[in-house]
Amino acid sequence: MRFESTDIPGVTLIHGEPFSDDRGVFRRHYCEQELSSAGLDSRVKQSNLSENYKKGTLRGFHYQTGEHAESKTMSAIVGSFYDIVVDLRPDSPTYLKWQGFAIRASDRNAIHIPRGCANSFLTLEDNTIIHYYCSNFYQPSAERGVRYNDPLFNFQWPLEPVSISTKDLNHPDFTP
Repeated sequence: MRFESTDIPGVTLIHGEPFSDDRGVFRRHYCEQELSSAGLDSRVKQSNLSENYKKGTLRGFHYQTGEHAESKTMSAIVGSFYDIVVDLRPDSPTYLKWQGFAIRASDRNAIHIPRGCANSFLTLEDNTIIHYYCSNFYQPSAERGVRYNDPLFNFQWPLEPVSISTKDLNHPDFTP
């Protein structure tokens, strides 16, 4: 695994280093030791799959607060998605800044999102399947959200969403 820092501290692109032969491809998808050595939260308490039927499906922005805050490491198993991470850590030098990343199954890459950051993704292909590890259990009372078009952030998406939940559409404007 190769780790690439981004403009937001702790947000890290993870590049798989595949081994290929005539049988196919093998690559490490998770390694506690390698993530820890790279300074990333390597705890895994939950593993989730998000199966998305349509190109343009948007989910998020989601995050959890307090003791339930979580890090996530996300990758595309099938298809691709555009993930935006926004830094909501008041003590961070990039507080309220965001950055977008294209994550593709064909690239065999992943993105690590640290606690205190929110993320949202938009599928770039039909039938995109996203796998993610979470460092904490889902706790509904600690869940928070940011609307995908919140004017404070001026998020730039590669295409307009065609499918988004009512809950995600109705997050109020974010107030720092």
